[in-house]
Amino acid sequence: MSVTSGTQSSTVPSACGGLVDTARALAEGGVSSRRLTEEALARIAAAQPGLNAFRIVRTEAALAEADAADRRLAAGERLPLLGVPVAVKDDMDVAGEPTAFGCAGRFPPKPADSEAVRRLRAAGAIIVGKTQTPELGQWPFTEGPAFGDTRNPWNPAYTPGGSSGGSAAAVAAGLVPAALGSDGAGSVRIPAAWTHLVGVKPQRGRISTWPEPESFHGLTVNGVLARTVADAALLLDAASGQHPGDRHHPAPVSAFDATRRTPRRLRIALSFGMAFTATPKSLDPEVRSAVERLAGRLESLGHEVVPQDPRYGQIGLTFVPRATRGVRDWASRVPDPALLDPRTHEAMRTGRILGGLPLRVSRRAEGLLRRRVGEIFDRFDVVLTPTTATPPLRIGALAGLGAMATDRAMIAACPYAWTWNVLGWPGVNIPAGFTTTGLPMGAQLLGPEGAEPLLLSLAAQTEAAEDWARHRPDGIPAAPPAAGPGSGRLGS
Repeated sequence: MSVTSGTQSSTVPSACGGLVDTARALAEGGVSSRRLTEEALARIAAAQPGLNAFRIVRTEAALAEADAADRRLAAGERLPLLGVPVAVKDDMDVAGEPTAFGCAGRFPPKPADSEAVRRLRAAGAIIVGKTQTPELGQWPFTEGPAFGDTRNPWNPAYTPGGSSGGSAAAVAAGLVPAALGSDGAGSVRIPAAWTHLVGVKPQRGRISTWPEPESFHGLTVNGVLARTVADAALLLDAASGQHPGDRHHPAPVSAFDATRRTPRRLRIALSFGMAFTATPKSLDPEVRSAVERLAGRLESLGHEVVPQDPRYGQIGLTFVPRATRGVRDWASRVPDPALLDPRTHEAMRTGRILGGLPLRVSRRAEGLLRRRVGEIFDRFDVVLTPTTATPPLRIGALAGLGAMATDRAMIAACPYAWTWNVLGWPGVNIPAGFTTTGLPMGAQLLGPEGAEPLLLSLAAQTEAAEDWARHRPDGIPAAPPAAGPGSGRLGS
């Protein structure tokens, strides 16, 4: 069943509940991990032809892990996620599986789990599969010749976003209760906004990127996607922690505990300003209206909301060397570079040119930028912005474009998220409502270093007032007829 106008349903199969409820049911003996995993795998199989959320499905391995979890539960063992099926993005290593990161070609199986996956397993989670991502996570859509198009459960003619689009589609469609993604320029928050989810980009280093000491020269962090704030916080706590080889070691926080606390009266900066990029961009009126409505909700909860923009300055000059050098680093590991998108080759060339002095200067500038942008937190507790400037893009909207045209189009659609990746600070996407045609939109709650507890507390308070988790797609979307390259268009 496809959804064309944001149809909402309150009827959800019991095996498709949230992360917190699923973990509680397993601990209380109300359901078995085997049953939950079988049902998750069945949903994935049914959805895959139309949704295409997964690159790899670990059917046999997941069932074996579920059986082992049931034995541990029967023996009285209790862990935060023992027996719960979840998914991870295909830029994270899972032992015995390849990590293709959206690329075509034959990749060897990885000998060990990445640290984030290892921590999920230590918490008892069952990894049912690896979700789709565009080539090397570069774009805010999840499409490519290596795997096809991943579609939005709310309307299959549209993208779920990117680059964690597979994880977002899987959670929004109820295939799994929550999933890990990664965020280098909004890649958790953008798909969360476009699929009506909570998406948490944590403080840099909160969730380890090992075997990378840091990813994309500090731009990319691992994050979480879920339908509720509590579910997102539970997965964040389970995945958090560092490997000794990590470059960044933030002070620990308790995300889940924060969701149970009502925040004090906060001073919130409402910002529609965009960092300078020398490219055209504008805010869609429906997105602006949705964020303004949410600001009114925050005021009704007792917070003070004041229009104010952070002082971004020339922050974009420090983003490009790190992003393109990161693409070049990852591309060097691809078995057959000839299969890479021409736009990836262009990014690789830029990364080679900017990978020396410009990269070193961009890293040294981070402290100055934190002081400049962070000045706003001398006067405000949180910054509220749109997550994207437009509603979801149509499938194929950026297909067939050259590198420069793609960059301009994705900056126009997504100019709000990437600045916080340069700074390494946390941000949380929360649902902001739907367009008149039923497409989801989102807003960001942004804070300074280590602000996850405050952001999640505020998000949970907002969720209690908005009750956004009751809105879900009306079924698994069927794939529409294939469109030719470039046949899509930007916007809704």
